[in-house]
Amino acid sequence: MLNILRKNKIIILLPIIIFSFYLLSQNVINNAGIGLEFIPVQICIKSNCFDIEIADTMQKRETGLMNREYLASDVGMLFIFENEEVHSFWMKNTSITLDIIWIDGNNKIIFIKENAQPCKIEKCELFTPNEKSKYVLEINGGSAEEMGLDVGDEINFK
Repeated sequence: MLNILRKNKIIILLPIIIFSFYLLSQNVINNAGIGLEFIPVQICIKSNCFDIEIADTMQKRETGLMNREYLASDVGMLFIFENEEVHSFWMKNTSITLDIIWIDGNNKIIFIKENAQPCKIEKCELFTPNEKSKYVLEINGGSAEEMGLDVGDEINFK
């Protein structure tokens, strides 16, 4: 009887284990234990591609990259908004320097704030473009200059 129970547990657990390995291979769960959850989407600018974490809800957009101590060089966060509007950003409770890139509904860069510095005070500086955007991409500070990004460059979603 005990042997039958053990065999049943193995039969039940085996699909769960296989599915877990599948998720790991698809980059759906945590990246190197740093808390970034990825869906298999990339953004490419010129010849540089980034795995992205999507912030598409109010809560995710409000939290953004706050309290993160590290962001891999080929990783970013894409903020997706329902409407194309003027969207302001700040660096409150952000621990790493970021480049913030505003993108319009035609997937063109409309504004870049390079090397936005972390802010730990109550009233942080707001960064606001003069044009409407549909998306905002945050990547490591200095990356935009390294890649030679300019207003008007096109973003490709994969």
